[in-house]
Amino acid sequence: MSRPAGSNQLFRSIILLVLCTAVAAGGQPPASLQTRSQVARELSDAFAATAKAAMPAVVSIKIERVVKAQAAPGFGDSNDLNNPFGDDFLRRFFGGRLPQMRAPRRYLERGQGSGFIISKDGYILTNNHVVGNVDRMTVELKDGRKFTDAKVIGADPDTEVALIKIEGDNFPVLPMGDSDKLEIGDWVMAIGNPFGLTETVTVGIVSAVGRSNVHIAAYENFIQTDAAINPGNSGGPLVDLDGRAIGINTAIVSQSGGSMGIGFAIPINMARTIMEQLRKSGKVIRGYLGLYGQDMTPDIAQLLNLKQPRGVLVAQIEKGSPAEQAGLQSGDLILEMNGKEIESYDTFRNQIADMEPGTKVQLLVSTEGKTAERTVTLGERPTEKARAEQPAEESQQTLGVQVRNLTKDIAQQLGYEPGEGVIVVAVSPGSPADNVGIQPGDLIASVNRQTVTSINQFAKMVNQARKGGKVLLLIRRGPLAQFIVVPFE
Repeated sequence: MSRPAGSNQLFRSIILLVLCTAVAAGGQPPASLQTRSQVARELSDAFAATAKAAMPAVVSIKIERVVKAQAAPGFGDSNDLNNPFGDDFLRRFFGGRLPQMRAPRRYLERGQGSGFIISKDGYILTNNHVVGNVDRMTVELKDGRKFTDAKVIGADPDTEVALIKIEGDNFPVLPMGDSDKLEIGDWVMAIGNPFGLTETVTVGIVSAVGRSNVHIAAYENFIQTDAAINPGNSGGPLVDLDGRAIGINTAIVSQSGGSMGIGFAIPINMARTIMEQLRKSGKVIRGYLGLYGQDMTPDIAQLLNLKQPRGVLVAQIEKGSPAEQAGLQSGDLILEMNGKEIESYDTFRNQIADMEPGTKVQLLVSTEGKTAERTVTLGERPTEKARAEQPAEESQQTLGVQVRNLTKDIAQQLGYEPGEGVIVVAVSPGSPADNVGIQPGDLIASVNRQTVTSINQFAKMVNQARKGGKVLLLIRRGPLAQFIVVPFE
């Protein structure tokens, strides 16, 4: 076969290139490939060294609890306050005669989790949901030692941190790092006992920091990671490449029950603060301000004629609270605390909770456009308030709502005071009110930050607000209050 004129030189060049490549392949790899391989080997060595150093201090925790189960007819314990099929319901259903209930049956529930030793005398950090309300607990170390006398020193459901102790000394210890120095993209390692598979190590990166509103605990500031976390990993450490615990693996987002690359760990700095209080007194004492707030959104900022959405908008003040004593009121905008801008309501709550009762804090507060400093002396938070103070879930943007005056009888039934607002009795499906989550039984306390006391006043205020295309409502539901922007159709 003949080649076109001028192609011989090109053909010879291709042959030489192939030969040169073959010689290179038969000898040493290119320098760039050697460099990349070396980097990979060094990273692999770092993972191996970290795991080897950390694993002796990671423990397996097996728990047992006796659970009562109501036998037939299957309505559960009629004395249980959380049981929807209680005595009142049953009497209505059976015409005043309760069916014969058999004696409760008891069965043994078993579970497992992880933890890690933080002191030579046997203190162990883990999760509240691992060791809370258990009848028996067995802690096993990597070296095979088992302890059936482990004691729960204290547990904090509001952060999911728990502290337990085994008797002995000179235990291997996992040092604690500084979670405040974590950056997105940092390598991390999760160690624990998923599905009972002891000494399991998974690797990933820090996907996010400061995660909140994931509805796992009352106070949230989670590290998010894609290192695989599965059932049984709870309570185990999240470790950095220096072999230091920077988090406590706590929960996952999953549709299958297993890892989907979204795991959450309690930052070790937060856990350390809780641990110190549990170790000292067996309980956690938190600072208390006594207000319900929410993040400022662009829509609310626009309605309030603010240049930008910033700070915490106060929705409700508890009576007799430090916030009320300091003169704070619903509709105030808290811009700064102790000279620093407030990032979010969740961050603000966490910072207040971390302070000791009696601490004085300086708040920069905007009221009706006028800014002033307020000094507040924090109280001690009643434990039952922590979860109730969580902000209600954000409502969607988008009225079709029937309201009634809040009479004395209605107010008494619903736990309100007459004249505090108007009560929602019906919401039309697909209406703006429905779309933003307003429900029958909700109390509308104000319209565009003006107190409403009657249905006529409510209608007038809403009509006046139509010109702006949306209206700002203060909605109360039980102990919670929240401002909601409702766009008109």
